[in-house]
Amino acid sequence: MAGTGGGDVRIVVIGAGVGGLTAAARLAALGHRVTVFEAAGTVGGKLGRYDRDGHVFDTGPSLLTLPQLFTDLDLDLVPLDPVVRHVFADGVTLDSSSSHPEFLARIAAALGPSAADDWDRLWRRAARIWDASWRSVLQRPVDTPLALAGLAWRLGDLAAIAPGLTLRGLGRRYLRDPRLRTLLDRYATYTGADPRRAPAALAAIPYAELNFGGWYVRGGLRAIADALLERCRSLGVHVELGAPVRAVTVTGGRATGVVLASGAAVACDAVVSNVDALTLYRDLLPTPGRLAGLAARSLAGFVLLLGVRGATPELAHHTVFFPRDYDAEFDAVFGGRPPADPTVFVTRADDPAVAPPGHESWFVLVNAPRHGRAPSAVDWERPGLADAYRDRVLDVLAARGLDVRSRLTFAETRTPAWLAAETLSPGGAIYGTAGGLLRPPNRGPVPGLFLVGGSTHPGGGLPMVTLSAAIVADRIGPA
Repeated sequence: MAGTGGGDVRIVVIGAGVGGLTAAARLAALGHRVTVFEAAGTVGGKLGRYDRDGHVFDTGPSLLTLPQLFTDLDLDLVPLDPVVRHVFADGVTLDSSSSHPEFLARIAAALGPSAADDWDRLWRRAARIWDASWRSVLQRPVDTPLALAGLAWRLGDLAAIAPGLTLRGLGRRYLRDPRLRTLLDRYATYTGADPRRAPAALAAIPYAELNFGGWYVRGGLRAIADALLERCRSLGVHVELGAPVRAVTVTGGRATGVVLASGAAVACDAVVSNVDALTLYRDLLPTPGRLAGLAARSLAGFVLLLGVRGATPELAHHTVFFPRDYDAEFDAVFGGRPPADPTVFVTRADDPAVAPPGHESWFVLVNAPRHGRAPSAVDWERPGLADAYRDRVLDVLAARGLDVRSRLTFAETRTPAWLAAETLSPGGAIYGTAGGLLRPPNRGPVPGLFLVGGSTHPGGGLPMVTLSAAIVADRIGPA
């Protein structure tokens, strides 16, 4: 059947997030005719943007890592130093650096030479974990536990990754200073996980961030989505906005097309889904599928978008304020309660393109339970809850030495319920599934169906989403 983009549609991509657009561009470069259907009126998915009164906010990712994966896009990249400023509960500040010797010097100055020695030993272990993960996991499909076990692991790789060891356990083995342990624990949240249960393999995340650097895209990270859309169009991809997909058509046991919310049916040779894996399996297939690995859902996030008068020199581009009791925060988040004393992550870009003169645009993020009515979730639509928790987060910042309340021109909230509605992420889970080496596979439950995006292998975050698209394009192959 003819597609709405004109001509026979050979590949349909559901969703114009970063994973969907990257897959579409790669497949078009391989000679396929590709049409992308996106439910929203704009592209980018969770890589959103919000404008108000001259302020511009990235409402999704605020940091780009592994820039070598984005060299085919025209991006104005700015290296960040520090990558992140860490403010601990005792008031000590530690700035991370993409230069390992410089970071060791900063650790020694802030926490003492023995702490720097500990981090150096951990760093060597993290490098081995990164090398093993990059070589054996992140660039290739992993469809089942058996497939993961059957990879050609080197004995040294298995020893480095240490299956069964948690990230918290790894920190206790190497780091004596509790503040460095807290810093390492935070990287579990990059995958939406609890460090007490997340695998030690996640030590690859700080290694990648600090070894390859953290980067800002001038004008905001939303420019990545704009550049991907331009690349897709230059390759002949048809992107149709405001076109929700209601179902994946399965004929003879194979994905053969999609049905739009309008009722229009579009036939194709393959379907690439960039929607959350749980949504695909539960809602879009004719028979709801069973998907292993979805029990461990990612944490969500509560966001404040703040217009702020004046300058705040004590803030870096990214500044994280830690609580005294990190475990209490994770107990609350995964137990279905907004944490009373959360970690607060503030992004404040030193970029005149994102704020009016004399003002700053702050993106403030705290870890939060998912939206819903399950025991481990919170009904974020309960009247008054979002405003009350906004005030609580501002109070926490004030208690940690950054009282911005008298300088606000506006304060908007984005709850997990908002994210669930805007991006169709169940419960507003930021990363879909939490942590681990085994996530929902890139190959769907029927031939001709493929998955990309943060809820599938190899994980969440801009680099991993891009790698998922590369895996799928390689699997489909040339036209």
